[in-house]
Amino acid sequence: MSHAPSSLPTPVPPSPTGSLRSFAVTAFGGTARVPGDKSISHRALMLGALAVGETEIEGLLEGDDVRHTAGAMVALGATVEPGTDGGPWRVRGAGVGGLTEPDRVLDMGNSGTAARLLIGVVASHPITCFFTGDASLNRRPMARVTAPLERMGASFVGRAGGRLPLAVIGTDHPVPIEYRLPVASAQVKSAILLAGLNTPGTTTVIETHPTRDHGELMLRHFGARVTTEILVGGALAVSVTGQPELTGCRVRVPADPSSAAFPAVAALLHPGAALTLTAVGVNPRRTGLYQTLQEMGADLRFENPRIEAGEPVADLQIRGSMLRGVDVPPERAPSMIDEYPVLAMAAACAEGTTRMFGLAELRVKESDRLAMVAHGLAACGVAVETGPESLFVHGTGHPPRGGGFIATAMDHRIAMSFLVLGTVSAEPVTIDDGSFIETSFPGFVDLMNRLGARIETVSEAGP
Repeated sequence: MSHAPSSLPTPVPPSPTGSLRSFAVTAFGGTARVPGDKSISHRALMLGALAVGETEIEGLLEGDDVRHTAGAMVALGATVEPGTDGGPWRVRGAGVGGLTEPDRVLDMGNSGTAARLLIGVVASHPITCFFTGDASLNRRPMARVTAPLERMGASFVGRAGGRLPLAVIGTDHPVPIEYRLPVASAQVKSAILLAGLNTPGTTTVIETHPTRDHGELMLRHFGARVTTEILVGGALAVSVTGQPELTGCRVRVPADPSSAAFPAVAALLHPGAALTLTAVGVNPRRTGLYQTLQEMGADLRFENPRIEAGEPVADLQIRGSMLRGVDVPPERAPSMIDEYPVLAMAAACAEGTTRMFGLAELRVKESDRLAMVAHGLAACGVAVETGPESLFVHGTGHPPRGGGFIATAMDHRIAMSFLVLGTVSAEPVTIDDGSFIETSFPGFVDLMNRLGARIETVSEAGP
């Protein structure tokens, strides 16, 4: 049933597709399913590799980011059989503590999630691994992960800030810790909990603001003992009991709410639009954008709610709406950190000013997203103000002029956000390179165009 490890396709960096240009359209809508949730896809592959027996994963995101994770799990001793014609992927795991030292560098491509989580996984194994990524990933900080993992006994050799390329020297005597997150980060939380799987005793992460809990839900789905306790003051203590036997299981990955945000916002900005996005993950720690859009006046509803593999899922019904500016509080940031760029596009078309606070984390994503959004909106005729952790977008109640040429800095969310803006702006919006969209949303342009957008390749990029 399982292929040999060497059968897994090796991810390669996407080749530039050239510049993409988005034109205004008069109609947008229909029914679609966006690709599987990236956060859940990464975790399903990793826990499948740490489980005993076979894990079947339906709806796995098949973008480059996730394929890099799959390749890394094969290098660490798991067997992975890719799905065919959209069918389920199958993973045969090595068991907790059973990963083996890879004979090659683990290339994580563009994925900070994959890199940080997998560093946690291997930190409590007595093996040495070398991590690298593309130019964007190698600029992103890893010290926030390596600092707590050093307390558990692992060692690291890397560039300033713990940046990749990074050598991880796992420990054969991991020590459980209690760690309070200095900055809200689901990636850091998951990395510590994953390291705690192969650590005797109880490993605990304390978070002041709740972050995505996909890791906790997935761990429980595979049979780990994970508890969550509300502390005095409202902080959460999330604990995992080490050295369980995880059991291979069936995982159905919901459609990614972060990916759904792009067609959803496009529909909201088109008067008369009606769009249905099916089987979208609606984990309450991921729906901050949709709450904010509803506060702005969006006609957006969750229909047919259900639970799949421990995750809440629903169909999103979106209709074109007149939006108004609102204040987005800083405590909402963990539930929508990836969606601020596309929210800014909605804000540019809303009536009044939308003020977003608590955005420091945007400075250290695939790019400095706060600066990229501000510069891009300004180039499209939108009045904006930025602070160290804030973004104010002054909307006029109408789509902006557009016409900007957007340098994306290899950031897929910046690219998709401005292509959404181009579907309503008076002049087309052009991005310098759309190739990195495929890392998280394969088929984005085709899906958007099927729904009514007009996004075209430009043979020569340039202002």
